[in-house]
Amino acid sequence: MEELFSDSGKASELLEQGMAMVMAYAPKVLLAVITLIVGLWLINRFVAVLDKKLGQKDPTLNKFLCALIGAILKILLLISVASMVGIATTSFVAIIGAAGLAVGLALQGSLANFAGGVLILIFKPFKVGDAIEAQGFLGSVREITILYTIIDTFDNRRVVIPNGQLSNASLTNMSVYETRRCDMSFGIGYGDDIDKAKAVILRLIQEDERALKDPAPMVVVGSLGDSSVNLTVRAWTKAGDLWPFNWDMQERVKKAFDAEGISIPFPQRDVHMIKAD
Repeated sequence: MEELFSDSGKASELLEQGMAMVMAYAPKVLLAVITLIVGLWLINRFVAVLDKKLGQKDPTLNKFLCALIGAILKILLLISVASMVGIATTSFVAIIGAAGLAVGLALQGSLANFAGGVLILIFKPFKVGDAIEAQGFLGSVREITILYTIIDTFDNRRVVIPNGQLSNASLTNMSVYETRRCDMSFGIGYGDDIDKAKAVILRLIQEDERALKDPAPMVVVGSLGDSSVNLTVRAWTKAGDLWPFNWDMQERVKKAFDAEGISIPFPQRDVHMIKAD
């Protein structure tokens, strides 16, 4: 009988301890579950709204940002929920940090490209379809990925450039503005009429519909060379007309100078033979 009462007392004591633990932790667990459910709903809602807003402006940027922001927010939510339950998160965070450091050291180059891709997608020095010159390559941007940017050159080659290099070096974006200035130089002989040559060039520019009236084109004496007077020509066109206009002007100016009797000097050397006594 004494053993029966002893076992009954132990069971009652364990039951009381269990009830005490339930009463102590049940509110925390319930609050943590509610926080988790509401937090996930809010995160998904926020990411959906962000995806809709950014998708109207930049489809490339919004997918990456939404996935990244969603993952970060969910990790923070899980850490917060674990802390609410009473789980020590200090060591957990330390383990994650150590693992992240090890992975970062192993993938240092890839992380640099990843960071470069983030900077490119956020600050947008260029976008898909822009004509850029970077790392010695000139072409049109075909695709911007997280690690690399793909460029199609104008002679139909595909170039893959790491984003780390693009984000840390100078590049030229030729598609930012709708208009561009076409700079040309034509040399005439010292014996030719400068005003006549300038008038011929201006007439050819004005006859070309691709040349814009505003800003007005200009023709000035740029320099006095060793064997020629060099005329600097500046005319504005739409960005897509720049090179066709430039190439056509080279041919038309040459033909017009020939018709008007204006010479285009070329390097030459006179050799005088002296007979020694």
